[in-house]
Amino acid sequence: SLCSLLCFCLGWYTVNSAYGDTIIMPCRLDVPQNLMFGKWKYEKPDGSPVFIAFRSSTKKSVQYDDVPEYKDRLSLSENYTLSISNARISDEKRFVCMLVTEDNVFEAPTIVKVFKQPSKPEIVSKALFLETEQLKKLGDCISEDSYPDGNITWYRNGKVLHPLEGAVVIIFKKEMDPVTQLYTMTSTLEYKTTKADIQMPFTCSVTYYGPSGQKTVHSEQAVFDIYYPTEQVIIQVLPPKTAIKEGDNITLKCLGNGNPPPEEFLFYLPGQPEGIRSSNTYTLTDVRRNATGDYKCSLIDKKSMIASTAITVHYLDLSLNPSGEVTRQIGDALPVSCTISASRNATVVWMKDNIRLRSSPSFSSLHYQDAGNYVCETALQEVEGLKKRESLTLIVEGKPQIKMTKKTDPSGLSKTIICHVEGFPKPAIQWTITGSGSVINQTEESPYINGRYYSKIIISPEENVTLTCTAENQLERTVNSLNVSANENREKVNDQAKLIVGIVVGLLLAALVAGVVYWLYMKKSKTASKHVNKDLGNMEENKKLEENNHKTEA
Repeated sequence: SLCSLLCFCLGWYTVNSAYGDTIIMPCRLDVPQNLMFGKWKYEKPDGSPVFIAFRSSTKKSVQYDDVPEYKDRLSLSENYTLSISNARISDEKRFVCMLVTEDNVFEAPTIVKVFKQPSKPEIVSKALFLETEQLKKLGDCISEDSYPDGNITWYRNGKVLHPLEGAVVIIFKKEMDPVTQLYTMTSTLEYKTTKADIQMPFTCSVTYYGPSGQKTVHSEQAVFDIYYPTEQVIIQVLPPKTAIKEGDNITLKCLGNGNPPPEEFLFYLPGQPEGIRSSNTYTLTDVRRNATGDYKCSLIDKKSMIASTAITVHYLDLSLNPSGEVTRQIGDALPVSCTISASRNATVVWMKDNIRLRSSPSFSSLHYQDAGNYVCETALQEVEGLKKRESLTLIVEGKPQIKMTKKTDPSGLSKTIICHVEGFPKPAIQWTITGSGSVINQTEESPYINGRYYSKIIISPEENVTLTCTAENQLERTVNSLNVSANENREKVNDQAKLIVGIVVGLLLAALVAGVVYWLYMKKSKTASKHVNKDLGNMEENKKLEENNHKTEA
């Protein structure tokens, strides 16, 4: 400081002390041998002395003068070093050590400097927000209880802010407490902000002098909300979809890039020149294809700032002709058309009874196998959930048609008669024998497939007969007959049967006669002698052999 430099130039001894510490001032004089006593005094601003301490060299006693501001704060050692406790700003004086002999007085002056570190600077009275292009008070930087007074500096993003007309205004003031003699420094910053100041930190610092020299203390950072007008408007479609289809709900959202963002907008619908005032969203429900077009939004107070977006509402129509349940006669022609109307190219798939067809059905002459459930299905691949389908249930009716066939068994003993029937609804088949009118119930039927099936019977007629097959459904009753001749091998079979029966009866009679003869013979043999028994036995064996041979011949 200037005072320290002046004291150094004049050769004065200076003691620097921190506020509240103990000031220690050596006497800086060699004690003479004939010393009588030593004294300390300080000089008033007008130069008049004020004695504060006395020490005798002989009595070793210390006396302190009645000076109110130093009461109970002084201490004088044997080597005449003066200590002052609890340093104050008012202790900044010129103190003098005096050593007195009988014939001389020696003096050594000491300059006392007291320093007080200020409080950490703080930015207070901060603006809630700053607006671009407007000079506005940003805040106050305050640092208290400093001695001597310090200087305050403002920073933006770590760089010093210098006064700039219309953009940076710095107002500095300092106040001293009359009791403590400590200074409070206040620096007010007025600042014109720009969008470049978004998230930029502002700080301030205090530079002061201490016992060891110049020091600087910085404040905490302060970041301000920067208000700026909207420069661009954008419009969004919610929810964000790749495609919109009929029946969807869509929400238009308008956004401005200002801070704070605009809360209200004007929404313009296709074909409507007047805007609809709304918050930042506007919802359309159950949209139709006529909602396709350009949608716009603008600021309320600045209609020229506008944004637009094109919306396409996709649609898909399907017309199947004919549709529903359709009944036609076999052989009829049936044109079928599946007409598609869509917002873009659609895929078409034909199904019959849940089986995919390779091409669209076309009927120039209906067959029974053409009957079934047809489905025309279409979809827009790029539009999720947009698909349509129509169905056609085709019924092919026909009067019963009969074709009869016969087949003779290779043995010639039986004949198979088949009645082939075609028609829809399924005709009922009945067999009768012409003349007798009797109904044949023992028949075998095939499955009914594509309007066709057959019924067959197996017969072995002994005489010529006429079989009648009757087929009947709701449309008509059809009758067909077939003449069946008697079996040609029937008489031959009867003759062979008679011959076999005769042979069997002859064998039975021969066996009966042989039994009677044997019984008579055995009865006569009982009177014969025992030695003849052996011969008789042999004869009997021979007789059995003959009988066996006779049976064999027979």
